[in-house]
Amino acid sequence: MTTQSTLDKSALPTAIIEHDQWICWEEKERDGKLTKIPITPGSGEFASSTDEQTWTTFDNALDYAQAGDADGIGFVFTGDDPFVGVDLDDCRVRETGTVDESAQDIIDRLDSYTERSPSQTGFHVLVEGELPEGRNRKGKIEMYDSARFFTVTGDHVAETPSTIATRQDALTAVHREYVQDDVQDDTVEQARSVDESSMGSGNETDRVSAPDIDLDDRELLEKAKHATNGEKFERLWNGKTRGYESQSEADMALCFLLAFWTGGDAKQMDQLFQQSSLMREKWDEVHYADGSTYGEKTVERAIARTTEFYDPEEAGHRDGENDAHHDGTSSMEQREQSYLTEKNRLLRDRVSDLETTLAQKNDRIETLEATIQDLQETLSDRESEDEQLCEKEDNGPDAAVDDSAKRTLWGRAKHFIANDDE
Repeated sequence: MTTQSTLDKSALPTAIIEHDQWICWEEKERDGKLTKIPITPGSGEFASSTDEQTWTTFDNALDYAQAGDADGIGFVFTGDDPFVGVDLDDCRVRETGTVDESAQDIIDRLDSYTERSPSQTGFHVLVEGELPEGRNRKGKIEMYDSARFFTVTGDHVAETPSTIATRQDALTAVHREYVQDDVQDDTVEQARSVDESSMGSGNETDRVSAPDIDLDDRELLEKAKHATNGEKFERLWNGKTRGYESQSEADMALCFLLAFWTGGDAKQMDQLFQQSSLMREKWDEVHYADGSTYGEKTVERAIARTTEFYDPEEAGHRDGENDAHHDGTSSMEQREQSYLTEKNRLLRDRVSDLETTLAQKNDRIETLEATIQDLQETLSDRESEDEQLCEKEDNGPDAAVDDSAKRTLWGRAKHFIANDDE
């Protein structure tokens, strides 16, 4: 039996260490397959993911494993904690470190604490949120929020946060695309299969044909910033990610806009993105088994999922119609409707941001009001003590100094001086 002597406590998120929901495990062969059996630290008896009497503290579990009595430690999910565990199995080549595209996509989008599994061939991602209803596993992807334990190795993936982040929107999206029931998910599966086939093989037959756009970077940025959704573009261009679950989602949002304005020109999209304030080292890092960088794959996905591109000829025709005061066409109405829809979404985002700011300011006001009340009470107590001291002084130097006055610095000083005079 091996021991987990190399686990570094400091590498784990404090949030789960503080929960007394820890067990140990040992690996045994059952029906010709190695299985991780949960055991109770101390007694070595079988542990249950639904019986808290078999759980203990993190330190107790780690001590038991490091003593050689177990192969490792594990954390039990319950309905009382805010955590969801995402198990990505058989998605990493141990010898080379290459990762399946779907697994890397999930890790990037959840953007929370991630560690390698004991076998080094999979990952565990921990997030805060609520697991969506429906099935919780599909193929090599599993999600759990209760009645289940995860092995914990502390083998943190450096490119991911060191803390457990709240990622409800991303969790819901990942569940819908990768795990949800087939009956409900047919359209998503079909869209993704088209997406992946077009990206993987270079097949362009399923892609929306894009017009030839001959705009240099300066002209393109000028048009994008002055468009109806220019406020959103400029926010992202300046690196502002508020309203997005993670920077990866903000990266994708900017790439969608760039795909529209460049006509799906991957090279120009890449050049423009690297000029934006969202640019970071991760953009040029290889993240996929086929050797693609994070930036290359983000650009490819944005192009494959873009259904409408900027058309200079249509834009010019529309401008000519406006100059001549002609009635709008159905195409114009459709574009105006798209712009209004996007405008409404931006307004909703803005309202959400303002509501969050207002809630934070209200909390601050309540804190300040409580502080003011405490200071007023303290001031009132001190004024009362001063009045009592003045009354004692008026009664003459031989008057006794009461216990409450002696407890103050001034009272003790007066008492000392009076005794010295005697």
